[in-house]
Amino acid sequence: MPSSASSSPGDTAAAPPREPDLQAHFDRTIARDQRVEPRDWMPEGYRRTLIRQIAQHAHSEIIGMQPEGAWITRAPSLRRKAILFAKVQDEAGHGLYLYSAAETLGADRDDLTDRLIEGRQKYSSIFNYPTPTFADVGVIGWFVDGAAICNQVPLCRSSYGPYARAMVRVCKEESFHQRQGYELLRTMMTGTQAQRDMVQDAVDRWWWPSLMMFGPPDDDSPNSAQSMAWRIKRHSNDELRQKFVDMTVPQAEKLGVTLPDPELKWNEERGHHDFGTPDFSELMRVIKGDGPCNAERMARRRTAHEEGAWVREAAAAHAAKQARREEKERAA
Repeated sequence: MPSSASSSPGDTAAAPPREPDLQAHFDRTIARDQRVEPRDWMPEGYRRTLIRQIAQHAHSEIIGMQPEGAWITRAPSLRRKAILFAKVQDEAGHGLYLYSAAETLGADRDDLTDRLIEGRQKYSSIFNYPTPTFADVGVIGWFVDGAAICNQVPLCRSSYGPYARAMVRVCKEESFHQRQGYELLRTMMTGTQAQRDMVQDAVDRWWWPSLMMFGPPDDDSPNSAQSMAWRIKRHSNDELRQKFVDMTVPQAEKLGVTLPDPELKWNEERGHHDFGTPDFSELMRVIKGDGPCNAERMARRRTAHEEGAWVREAAAAHAAKQARREEKERAA
């Protein structure tokens, strides 16, 4: 006699969810402002967009070690050397966090590195500008890390869980970097006239590239609207650019420097600062590889990758040896 657990002719195995049902569940998750996790179903476009954005972010952290790293041996004091060491180390860590987040989407870290080195993936345009004086180190901290904070704090609420959680720690450290840069500039502004001139010169050179960091205007940004619809990002490029300007103007007044924009003024009606339009044609040229330091940055990255091959090979050999040992112990 068959048991009660036996299946009847009418019983069938549960059918796997259909893609329209999965899409509807994903849409509800986004609409409710909940997190998408690695094992959740997601549209392929959402996955590709995340991999592109996270990879570009990771590449930017790694390439971003170069402009300031070049000043470690030339910093004017042991304290300044230690600060630069710590910051460059932080940036390396940020890159690793982000590559790990990309891997949860099925991306391969080696493939992402190859894509960067071969020019098939990009990094932030801001790191293709030179750092001829030590004041540049301070202005990078103030402008570049300040812009990064404006852009990245909202990413702590990104719809993709691993990305959002990685950004929490990244933003805490970026905030510290911004304060370090501003502190350096304040110190220089209380020094000699030559030091004050050095700071103003660096401010003049970095202001417009820093505004370009947020990307092209919203009307010309092909990915921004969809990323916002998916809640990968929370604010448009122009909104973030405005926030950065409003944040930076009072800091510049306190510091005693002039921002190089004759159109910069407070608009009482809008409750924001009006400012000039960056040269977005320059942004496009730099992104396409025609910036002052594009070739130098990529050459150093390729060299570092090639010279590190023996480390990767040794690590892989050690991991394989450990795996064989553990397999042998299990078999014993």
